[in-house]
Amino acid sequence: MRLTLICIALTGALASPAFAHTGVGQTNSFASGIAHPLTGADHILAMVAVGLWAALRGGRAVWVWPMAFVATMLGGFVAATLGLQMPLVGPAIGSSIIILGLLVALAANAPVWLGAMIAGLFAFFHGHAHGTEAIGANLIPYAVGFAVTTAGLHAAGIGLGSMAERSIGRVAVRVMGGLTVLGGVVLIAG
Repeated sequence: MRLTLICIALTGALASPAFAHTGVGQTNSFASGIAHPLTGADHILAMVAVGLWAALRGGRAVWVWPMAFVATMLGGFVAATLGLQMPLVGPAIGSSIIILGLLVALAANAPVWLGAMIAGLFAFFHGHAHGTEAIGANLIPYAVGFAVTTAGLHAAGIGLGSMAERSIGRVAVRVMGGLTVLGGVVLIAG
């Protein structure tokens, strides 16, 4: 547990502000919302990790954690579009990759409510980054688009985790978590 807390603290301290994603292109349509989460490794790694972790936990976590992520991400999006300034958005996004990857790698068996809170905390920052970069009058179609893709990435993680666990074993899913951590470190080191 102490090692995990140290890793979390170091991740927060080292995460690069470049993860805020401001000014990354068109953000005014459903199509650009669908495409946006697929254009950044940070989005893909974090969102698939939520699905992997949910697959490992099983039960209600399979639908509660992804729903908590999507709902809270939309809340962060709205907060940003209304002008709420949040410090450390980039470091929180970078940390989310590593921490979610660690939760998968360690096969953390969190209660469903705690997993939803963890997913939601990170989701708020991901949504805030989306909202900060969003400009134009068509914010709702853009938000719906990135919410749909986010849910799809969660579903991909759940499917990948479930398939790997059935065919190879839990260790395979845990290895994917470790690779997620490694991917997060590489992105932060940039």
